[in-house]
Amino acid sequence: MAMISYCTVGSNRLEDAKAFYDALLATIGMKPRFEHPSGGRLYSGDAGMFGVLGPFDKQPATVGNGSMVGFSLDTPEEVAAFHAKALELGATTDGDPGERAPGAYFAYFRDLDGNKLCAYKFG
Repeated sequence: MAMISYCTVGSNRLEDAKAFYDALLATIGMKPRFEHPSGGRLYSGDAGMFGVLGPFDKQPATVGNGSMVGFSLDTPEEVAAFHAKALELGATTDGDPGERAPGAYFAYFRDLDGNKLCAYKFG
């Protein structure tokens, strides 16, 4: 069976972004895996990898219109805590935590560069 195993976002503020993601991803058990040659960092946990990188083409990073990264968590409380931690670290909300459909709990935010991320719990 195929599955998505990693995703990355770009940053023009790599040192700030690494500090942001170090603190945020630690709350869900993801740790730095290795430093990327672009000046970014890759993180891993129990299920997959996430990276914040400088673009390969050396052009400025831009936010993907319609792009979003989702983090599956175990409880609605973890979703709310992850969202709150992101905001504490300087993210902006793009949808407060809440039930979007029966048994579907989601929270959305944008990181320091404007990349859209989501924390969610189904069931």
